[in-house]
Amino acid sequence: MEEDLRHLEFLANNSKEIIEKQVDSYRQQHSYAGTIIGVTGLFIPFFLSSLDGTLQTIQFISIVPIVIFIWAILLLLSIFRTQPLDQAFNSTKYKELINKTFKEILLYEIEANSNSYAINKIVTEKGNKRYNIGVRLTTIALIFSIVLILANKFIIIEEVPAKVQLVNRIKAPAYYDPVE
Repeated sequence: MEEDLRHLEFLANNSKEIIEKQVDSYRQQHSYAGTIIGVTGLFIPFFLSSLDGTLQTIQFISIVPIVIFIWAILLLLSIFRTQPLDQAFNSTKYKELINKTFKEILLYEIEANSNSYAINKIVTEKGNKRYNIGVRLTTIALIFSIVLILANKFIIIEEVPAKVQLVNRIKAPAYYDPVE
């Protein structure tokens, strides 16, 4: 009588799907981080150019969101330096598993997937933490910079008329043509 291994097959497939979801989520996070870095990189020059000709105080304060943006970009870039995720079942084990029973292979796969998930969880949690902090910092810097841009638009700078002093008044001859 053959042993019913449907429950082990279910667990093996389920653990494999969990690993695949974990890897997909990790890749999606990398994609989002890249998008945020790109948009931030485009926003910073726009922000700086919108502050031309402003009060010196606003220009000085604008250093704060720029520093926050740079900090966020560095955090998001650090996500790309993390180690790749373990994807469980290792093809180098095929020769070793060739002589095993189906039950032993399923148990091996379940154990490999469980170990991979645990190892990957450390990497993904670290990446998630950096990603979340980077998104918060980007949001704070964006709000701060928009407030500075709006403040710049609504603060009226009174320009003091320039004093001009004529030094020497020479009367031009009647035949003088200023166009030449």
